[in-house]
Amino acid sequence: MDVELYVYDLSQYSLALTGTQIDAIYHTSIVLNGVEYYFGQGIQTAIPGSTHHGQPMEKLHLGKTELPIDVVDEYLQSLASIYTPESYDLFLHNCNNFTQDLAMFLVGQSIPEHIQNLPQTFLSTPFGQMMKPQLDQALRGVTQAAAPAAQPLARAPVTAAARTPVSPGKVRLVSNLSQLEDQLASATSSCAVIFFTSATCPPCKAVYPTYDELAEEVGDNAVLIKIDISTAYDASSKYDVRATPTFMTFLKGAKLDEWTGADPAKLRGNVRLLVEMAHPTHPHRQLPLPGFQRTLTSFVTYKKLPPLGKLTQKLRPHDQDPRLTPILDFITARFFTSPTPAADTPLPSTLPSFPAYLASTLPSLPAENRFALIDLTRLLLLDPRASSFFAEPPHQTPLLHTILASPLSSPYNTRITTLHLLCNLSQNPHHHPFLLSDPQTVHHTTAALLDPNRTLRTVAASLAHNLAAANHNARFAAGGAPDQDPLPEEAQVELTASLVEAIAREEGSPDSLRGMLLALGLLAYEAPVEGAVLDLCRAMGVAETVRAKAKAKGKTKEEVGLIEEVGVLLERGL
Repeated sequence: MDVELYVYDLSQYSLALTGTQIDAIYHTSIVLNGVEYYFGQGIQTAIPGSTHHGQPMEKLHLGKTELPIDVVDEYLQSLASIYTPESYDLFLHNCNNFTQDLAMFLVGQSIPEHIQNLPQTFLSTPFGQMMKPQLDQALRGVTQAAAPAAQPLARAPVTAAARTPVSPGKVRLVSNLSQLEDQLASATSSCAVIFFTSATCPPCKAVYPTYDELAEEVGDNAVLIKIDISTAYDASSKYDVRATPTFMTFLKGAKLDEWTGADPAKLRGNVRLLVEMAHPTHPHRQLPLPGFQRTLTSFVTYKKLPPLGKLTQKLRPHDQDPRLTPILDFITARFFTSPTPAADTPLPSTLPSFPAYLASTLPSLPAENRFALIDLTRLLLLDPRASSFFAEPPHQTPLLHTILASPLSSPYNTRITTLHLLCNLSQNPHHHPFLLSDPQTVHHTTAALLDPNRTLRTVAASLAHNLAAANHNARFAAGGAPDQDPLPEEAQVELTASLVEAIAREEGSPDSLRGMLLALGLLAYEAPVEGAVLDLCRAMGVAETVRAKAKAKGKTKEEVGLIEEVGVLLERGL
């Protein structure tokens, strides 16, 4: 997709609003896939060229992006907490900061420097300092005006199949055989119901409300379709429908049942039975396990700021590399210049080249100094924009491969900073596909779980918890479907085996034990009943290992409660 920068000049408003003519006041936006994205009243969208700013004075082609539009949407959602209406500042946190961040993410290229630097250039003069409050107040109404009302976003051409509503919890209305089969195809791993109706069928209308309620009830666990055969002759012919209402159910792509008649009770019973067959309730859901029967939102992170000067000294002579200098300036401005650093520091222009710098520099550093570069990477990725930037190809793979390539026999300081970085990344859902699929992530975790060093074990337990929590959330959202697990089964088995051994050994660290128990419980909860993880738990007598920890002296009420809950899961849930 082509990425364009629209440049507007708002200086035309300066004379009327302030009594002084300003030479240039730039407003910019990004146009992608037929949508104009800009920052004012929060992150806003419009049909290109339709905003209150009029037509742009210049349109610059920034390049092409191969990122899917849903990935772009996820990145924009991650920026929403930074680019809020309240955070807008004409000089310090404006539309150009937003377009710079988005341009870097899409194509790895900055917007023109004269646009980026204009606010600082203006404020560096006595006249600029004098006019700043007046300009900010006068132009806020122009820069933060609401988006154009009632104007749909222009997107890529819509196919016939895409025109059919596909929102979970809603009945899918289709008008021909092609659309009907598209909807059935979307339910081949789940289940579907077809409601054949007609415009001249009063009994059909009597069960419309029931059908709508069922669609809302089943959500994305089933596809409920409605089609009018008085116009869709091709569908009624193929499925040999001769009366309305007629209902047909499909399970995993195969026809299961068919019946006629407007009987709401029968309809409810058959649809609920179908959904239960497609998504059988896992036995773990019948157990008293409140700590696991929910989506987890709390991940362990490490955000402590180290002495930056000492870290950079460890990088000599590579600390003067032009690829690193803007990164260091960014980290300094973002985290070290005030007690509560602002989130509007522009991303460094050398962000796309940082993985190459990391890959070439890390192996050339003395083994005892490599931790410094890994910790600098951790600091850089504390910024959610930078973290999201490196969550997508082509930037993510080389960055994480370099970090994960650190030998498991590395010095302690390299291992601990690597685990800190992985913990932080694992809280960002954008990084989950890579982190959970790369076996090195689990190898680093399991090796540290069994290490004699207490601190290393504690951090490893935190990482094990984060990885298990990310996998649990995906499994829980899918209703316990194991094929939705982002963490491969062999990785789950390796992690489970190490956790069991580590729990049996752990004596000195309550924090380590808590993280290990939580991670083990999350891996076991709703795992396939006949799958490798629960088979391993049976073979290793995990329930007895966990129960034994409750007998140790000095256990708090919270610790005993956690041991009890995990024990119930592993005793009654196997």
